[in-house]
Amino acid sequence: MKELPVNTDPVFVKKELKGMDKYFVTKIRDERDLPFIHLIIKITLILIPSAILLYTPLLTGNYWWAWAAFHLVLSIAIFLGPYMLMLHNTSHRPFFKKENQIWNKYIPFVLGPLFGQSPELYFIHHLGMHHNEGNMPEDKSSTMPFQRDSFFSFMHYYLRFLFIGIIELAQYFFGKNRKPLGIKAVRAEFTYLVLLILLCKFVNFGATMTIFVIPLLIIRLAMMSGNWGQHAFVDQDDPNNDYTSSITCINSNYNKQCFNDGYHIGHHLVPNMHWTDMPGEFRDNLQKYSDNKSLVFVGLDFQLVWVLLMVKRYDILAKNLVNINGNTFASEEEAISIMKARTRRFTKEKLQFYVQ
Repeated sequence: MKELPVNTDPVFVKKELKGMDKYFVTKIRDERDLPFIHLIIKITLILIPSAILLYTPLLTGNYWWAWAAFHLVLSIAIFLGPYMLMLHNTSHRPFFKKENQIWNKYIPFVLGPLFGQSPELYFIHHLGMHHNEGNMPEDKSSTMPFQRDSFFSFMHYYLRFLFIGIIELAQYFFGKNRKPLGIKAVRAEFTYLVLLILLCKFVNFGATMTIFVIPLLIIRLAMMSGNWGQHAFVDQDDPNNDYTSSITCINSNYNKQCFNDGYHIGHHLVPNMHWTDMPGEFRDNLQKYSDNKSLVFVGLDFQLVWVLLMVKRYDILAKNLVNINGNTFASEEEAISIMKARTRRFTKEKLQFYVQ
């Protein structure tokens, strides 16, 4: 285990604004979100022209295939993570001011399809259902019914989401007497899928697969493995406790690239907390994290936690676990025992008990 290190994750530092920042800061609600403007401009100027080029006859043969591979590297390896967390943050906190609110559509409607995102569906699923239920049994993306260190269980979880996730989401909203939101979710998903089918059949199969379909499959895998990592450890006796139903990852490159997404405990405690405030919230509440034996990892991210669980490397997880105050865990053996207990599948009886 590790002692609590000096926190190196990004926080807001006031700077003199220059150039386009001086213009855009008058349009957005929070100056701290200017990095989103920079990201939007990069994606717009790089990824959109690249996508258009793949639909044109300017590239053929090996040149087309080389550019298609280059485009996938750009979209998946470079922009996918930052885009998703920009979408996440701007779903919780509207980005542009009220008088410019039409611009809030640009991130999900124009950029979203480039990353496999059906416009509006992420917002409906994440805020309409996930945060409403908080990984409890009625959350259709809940990890509680699964053994969280089993690859077989994860594949069940992922394939269920991939093939019937939209049906389960609609059932959730219908069951909660929120029928309009269920209809909106189904309409958003199937409109998007039909458009992709039409593009494949009548426009350009290869370009559509490269630009839209492959990112769709990858992002849905990444979202499910990420959510699995975030909620892999759940206290059997207190699953509604945010301190023990999620984890926090600090001092990772992921936090620097993806707007402090590693602070998932803090995010569930205060869903609209600004991403630059998360390291401070963690620092100010260390005793609560310690008292609850919260799992805080150094240098890892949710995808790495997921990978380590799939291969059952609790030893590596324990080595990268923060022992807050030096006495949160008596030993690595105790920490591993707690982690294993929190990855156990909830029985049907327990799940039913926690259904509201």
